Amino acid sequence: MKTVPVGVSGRHIHLTQEHIEALFGPGHQLTEFKALSQPGQYAANETVEVHGPKGSFKSVRILGPARPASQLEVSRTDAFSLGLKPPVRESGDIAGTPGVKLVGPHGEVELEEGVIVAARHIHFHTSDAAKWNIEDKQKLRVRVGGERGVVFENVVARVHENFALDMHIDTDEANAAGVKNGDTAEIVE
Repeated sequence: MKTVPVGVSGRHIHLTQEHIEALFGPGHQLTEFKALSQPGQYAANETVEVHGPKGSFKSVRILGPARPASQLEVSRTDAFSLGLKPPVRESGDIAGTPGVKLVGPHGEVELEEGVIVAARHIHFHTSDAAKWNIEDKQKLRVRVGGERGVVFENVVARVHENFALDMHIDTDEANAAGVKNGDTAEIVE
């Protein structure tokens, strides 16, 4: 059986160093609140306000370290609250997506693009992928059990030597399936 741990991903934002400094002040470096499942990734102590055309969120957690492009990841429910219609995309694929206004303690940033609903995915270390014959970008079927068990279709395999085995779904998906952090799922391909 090919089982993977599940991580439920709430709304969060990745920022460039330029945007971090615009929001928090020149030279500001993110500080770690807690480590995440992927090596070197962390939830930062810093948060920002996010303003869409219809609504806003006060304290959106920044994930570090700084990235090459700023990107806000939300659920469909969050997007509706903001008044946006972002596409489902893999992380980093932000061309043509909606933007939002960010407000920090030092300043504001208008993102022209960068809001996505993250595609459900599984991070595989290269050795895990090889063991299970899974290739990068392969689309998988993944079953979660329990009272509200479901099979998730089109789960993107993301394979890299720096990844740790973990499936990421958003809060809408987790709530619909009755899944919480640390539950396990089975790849059924």
